[in-house]
Amino acid sequence: MDVFDAVVVGSGFGGSVTAFRLADADLRVCLLERGKPFPPGSFPRSPHDAAKNFWDPDSRLYGMYDMWSFSKLDALVSSGLGGGSLIYANVLIRKPESWFVHESFDGGYEHWPVTLKDLDPHYRRVETMLQAQRYPFDEMPYRGTPKTIAMQQAASRLGLPWELPPLAVSFGDPPVPGAPIEGGEDNLHHSPRYTCRLVGECDMGCNFGSKNSLDFTYLSAAARLGVDIRTLCEVRSFERVREGFLVSYIDHGAAGGGDPLAPPELRTVRTRRLILSAGALGTTYLLLRNRSAFPALSPALGTHFSGNGDFLGLVFKARESRQDQPGETVPHMLEPSFGPVITSAMRMDRKGGDESARGFYIEDAGYPEFLNWLVEHNVLTMSNRVARFLLRRGWSQLTRTAKSRVGRQLGEAMGKGLFTATSMPLLGMGRDVPNGRMFLRDGHLDLDWDLAASDQYFDRMNETMERVSRSLGGRYASNPLWWLNRLITVHPVGGAPMGRDDQEGVVDSFGRVYGYPGLSIADGSVMPGPVGPNPSLTIAALADRSADRIIEDHRQNPTRPS
Repeated sequence: MDVFDAVVVGSGFGGSVTAFRLADADLRVCLLERGKPFPPGSFPRSPHDAAKNFWDPDSRLYGMYDMWSFSKLDALVSSGLGGGSLIYANVLIRKPESWFVHESFDGGYEHWPVTLKDLDPHYRRVETMLQAQRYPFDEMPYRGTPKTIAMQQAASRLGLPWELPPLAVSFGDPPVPGAPIEGGEDNLHHSPRYTCRLVGECDMGCNFGSKNSLDFTYLSAAARLGVDIRTLCEVRSFERVREGFLVSYIDHGAAGGGDPLAPPELRTVRTRRLILSAGALGTTYLLLRNRSAFPALSPALGTHFSGNGDFLGLVFKARESRQDQPGETVPHMLEPSFGPVITSAMRMDRKGGDESARGFYIEDAGYPEFLNWLVEHNVLTMSNRVARFLLRRGWSQLTRTAKSRVGRQLGEAMGKGLFTATSMPLLGMGRDVPNGRMFLRDGHLDLDWDLAASDQYFDRMNETMERVSRSLGGRYASNPLWWLNRLITVHPVGGAPMGRDDQEGVVDSFGRVYGYPGLSIADGSVMPGPVGPNPSLTIAALADRSADRIIEDHRQNPTRPS
């Protein structure tokens, strides 16, 4: 049986950071990731391949998207080497100082045992490693990016702070789209990389290697330090033994590699220290499933779930005044597919000092260009346009009308494409009420979440997005699921929250599980409430801080967990 100083479960923002930091301190580290590697060029784009790009090993699916569905909420997370960094929009915003709160809500208390000052050095360390860079908005060919200008205009008209947040994207210096990145092949994929091509495909996986995702940064550095990275290895159970833990996992390697008849294999490793980094849903599920082996786990296990306030809105058919003819309007071009998925953000904080108002961010949300074709040229609309074109050609043949140039008719058949050019999704996130509780029902993870407690927050988000739409001369539509009292999140947090003691939290402020020396958690599950902005940077910073303490403990007690 292989024996390690530390086993890390999961390769997202918590696991990748932890594995690298521990290996850099000369610990023998094994990282177990249930998903497979996705080098540039392997992210699906065709409908056939995309339909298989979901995670469901019972159905022999080993893809990237993992959808969890509960009674009032759906959550989309990632399965693959690099975790959520494969499909996130690269935004690295620090949690505002005033949002490290200590406040009550109905049935609970949100207490952050860390401060911005505690995390600042770790924020800086992560930003450096991820090569954070703001969207080069003032440089060509990025100058004049329509959706970025529109967000800046809307924020100014509404009196809201606007920013170009740091992004984990390579634009080049000087910025040049599609240029080879020097030394780009020095990564665990041994794949060349290119600067951002501004095609809005970040959330579907970047096939050009432009994202500074975890596989290109922390995991490549960890591999160079000798970390034993095992993919398609899904942890199912773990237990305490003398001087550490036994970790059992299913090796999907052969089946996930393309052999449909290959059976999965059960394997076990031994470790002195175990770090769970399977995400808010994955880690909580693992702890609940293995609770009988850890009977002293805090009663707070499963609590403080939050969707990080995720909300989706849509500006559509925007128009603006003509400069040369007052009173006349023209289409207001937003072009959401140009650029990375997110380029800018505006922030709404507590209104007028109202302590009951929970702040949030609104960001532009781009998408790949090919989706515009799906929207503009749906079957019904396209068939009508094509029918008109064919009727004209048939009439010309019957009447022997000589008209060899039909470019205009072909253009009309394709349409003007103004609906998508003047529309733009808005992505909201912030401080909803963390009153969700996860538990097992018939062996499956379930969620009890009182959405009504966050009504005031979501109503204010919805109203602000509508004001943004009006300020751009557009109409507004909110996520239709909202009217069905249902939401979708891509930022689930909580489940194993930090606390001042084992009654308030599952872990302390360093991610160490109360009552079980050597067992730590480093992922979004340790949040006692919503982060507010995109949570990836804060998850990574907390993991970096937690790694400091694990390294210190190891040096003091190298042969036993502490």
